Amino acid sequence: MSGTSTTIHNAQVQLLATLVNNVALGFIGAGFIVPAVNGQPSWFAPIWVGCGVGLHYVARLILRRLR
Repeated sequence: MSGTSTTIHNAQVQLLATLVNNVALGFIGAGFIVPAVNGQPSWFAPIWVGCGVGLHYVARLILRRLR
């Protein structure tokens, strides 16, 4: 595989991992910010945070595809 092709592949992998990680940050933010704005704890906040942490882990797994 040529160097240019490897560079393109790595850039695409990094962009995908960044996308997934940004979505994870949104989930984690929703888990903390929405209850804070409402002024009361929410039963679904831990679910949002858990999904965000899971997506963050998926982003880390995606980065293992770097060449």
